[in-house]
Amino acid sequence: MEKNKTLEHRPLSQAWRLCVAPMMDWTDRHCRYFHRLLTRHARLYTEMVTTGALLHGDVARHLRFDAEEHPLALQLGGSEPADLGRCASLGEQWGYDEINLNCGCPSERVQKGAFGACLMAEPALVANCVKAMVDAVSVPVTVKHRIGIDRGESYEFMRDFVGTVAQAGCNTFIVHARNAWLKGLSPKENREVPPLRYGYVHRLKQEFPHLSIVGNGGITRSEQVHEQLALLDGVMIGREAYHKPWWLACWDEAFYGQAASPHSREAVEEAMLDYMDLQASSHGTPWYVIARHMLGLRHGLPGARLWRQVWSDHRLKALPAREVWQLAHGMQKAA
Repeated sequence: MEKNKTLEHRPLSQAWRLCVAPMMDWTDRHCRYFHRLLTRHARLYTEMVTTGALLHGDVARHLRFDAEEHPLALQLGGSEPADLGRCASLGEQWGYDEINLNCGCPSERVQKGAFGACLMAEPALVANCVKAMVDAVSVPVTVKHRIGIDRGESYEFMRDFVGTVAQAGCNTFIVHARNAWLKGLSPKENREVPPLRYGYVHRLKQEFPHLSIVGNGGITRSEQVHEQLALLDGVMIGREAYHKPWWLACWDEAFYGQAASPHSREAVEEAMLDYMDLQASSHGTPWYVIARHMLGLRHGLPGARLWRQVWSDHRLKALPAREVWQLAHGMQKAA
């Protein structure tokens, strides 16, 4: 798996300029391949992979990716330094450009595993985890976290967490600008109910100018991205990137000063059809496992709802992908 040579000489402060967030059940390798057709420069992240899944499961199933996905980060979930060091090393061996530690997920399942957002209450443990990972790999080790946990509103809590973890060798922090409420809210509610406090993130950058600070949460428009890039080193976009993927097609021009994606929506669909054929022949992957990630491609266009309905119609699963594509286009044009 070859690294993206065109990005090796970009300053680290620019490496996280635009990122697509790690999202469970969404940002698998098929989704990332699709997103890479739209933006050549934004950094992509895997779903969170637990240390247990790698140490006791099918490593290839969790870590396999297409070389086109670079620059690409592996997000790990865990709290045992030795295990995280071993898994970080696996990630580097497989060719990932970054190893990211999840200190932001608030789900009860993740809490039961003693990792995710609850780790913010144990900065010394996180520092030990980071040190084990830094010692094991030569690629950057980063941390994604919240501005706080539960209903505490102390900026100093986050500042001290970052300060402690930075001493262990982490130079890049991706900050979801909301608290994580560990009890009483679902993961979905935790992305919406706790108020956004980007002022905390901006203050963090001011106090730690030598660190790369990336903001995450609630950003849905290019104007907001530009506003944050004036104050931070990068922006991470989550569900808006997934549900409205065509937005990614302007990122290279708008935020990197590079040529925009040369692909039309139709060309992206055709490229994905080729990818579906390849995955079916090489891995036996059904087309609908891949197609679900592109359902937002025609968002806002006439006939988009009918196009989406065809691609997500379970009754069509037995048909070849190209026949489904022809049906989807026919429905859209007739709308």
